[in-house]
Amino acid sequence: MTAPGALSGVRVIDMTSVVMGPYATQIMGDMGADVIKVEPPAGDTTRKISPMRNPNMGYMFLNLNRNKRSLVLNLKLKPAVDALLSVVRTADVLVSNVRPNALARLGLDLGALGAANSRLVSVSLVGFAQEGPYRAMPVYEDLIQGLTTIPSLLVETGSEQPHYVPYAFNDRTVGLHAAVTVLAALLWRERTGKGQHIEIPMFETMAQGILGEHLGGETFAPPLGPMGYRRSLSKNRRPYRTKDGFICVIIYTDRQWQAFFDLQDDGRRIAEDERFRDIGARTQHIDELYQLIAEAMATRTTTEWLESLQRADIPATPLHTLESLLSDPHLEAVGLLQTVEHPTEGTVRQPGHPARWSESPPATTRHAPRLGEHSVEILQEAGVSADHIAHLLQTGATVQPQLQEQP
Repeated sequence: MTAPGALSGVRVIDMTSVVMGPYATQIMGDMGADVIKVEPPAGDTTRKISPMRNPNMGYMFLNLNRNKRSLVLNLKLKPAVDALLSVVRTADVLVSNVRPNALARLGLDLGALGAANSRLVSVSLVGFAQEGPYRAMPVYEDLIQGLTTIPSLLVETGSEQPHYVPYAFNDRTVGLHAAVTVLAALLWRERTGKGQHIEIPMFETMAQGILGEHLGGETFAPPLGPMGYRRSLSKNRRPYRTKDGFICVIIYTDRQWQAFFDLQDDGRRIAEDERFRDIGARTQHIDELYQLIAEAMATRTTTEWLESLQRADIPATPLHTLESLLSDPHLEAVGLLQTVEHPTEGTVRQPGHPARWSESPPATTRHAPRLGEHSVEILQEAGVSADHIAHLLQTGATVQPQLQEQP
């Protein structure tokens, strides 16, 4: 019998949408937390992103909201706010990406939340720290990529025009940061008995990483050189063309460089060429060294190089496309992509849980919910009266899909 998840018994109110917040709370749900996703009557916007089999059940929503229950509340109506505060009294954590000022206008400021539950760990996912001049600006993935220099760095590494990375890595990185922060706050609460409020700003979180990578000479006062990590910014750092495709290779250590030239019967080059003396010298000449790799890769096929590099213990992989990633033999062997039967959406595939736990492993125990699927159930658990629930349903402050609405 599978052990309960590590966060079994922890209740999380998820007042987030799109990617960053839902990714954070799904991690907690995978670990066993009871995650209550509070949605407006229109639902999370990712419900509308096609393809989908049924309305409001888009593929991205399915991939970000398993292990959650859906509670619809129209928080523009005071009875719905009162109902939410009833749920807050039963919760351990509240995660929100609603702007703090907007929450306050709804009557859900820190004072109201603290009065409802003094042990609550409340987390605000914001674009910018609220004491700074950007505090009221809206924020999305593309804007953070721009502010943290990603499109500019891509030009520096060879792109003709600034462009965005086609992956919401800021959303997911900050979401992961939020999940870790919640776990630390829960541990602190266990030690002290105190809840607290935490603000996690997207811009600052990602700027910290970029500057840690690329502060370079500006690390020192006065500066010892320009900003930027030269190896990462080399225009020649890219997948290399082979005779029949592309290959990804990283030659980094002294031993790996020696093995690389041994493959070409040119092993003396390491001793004779000052550019290969150590990692410092190699970093100074990284453009030239990557060009040497590119010239060598063009002389053999991808398969030939992969076999040779593997024998030499030099890290190398093929260059995947989205389609080939789907059939990667390693991912197939470890079962990362899971096939599950959703009660309304039929057979669906979803990325599973990457970590391996000896005890209390993460698990999928709930399908991604229909909009408002658990509204009445959650309100009843929170002690909301039958009359109040009936009033919420009658006024549209909440919704509960009927069984006959299921496909």
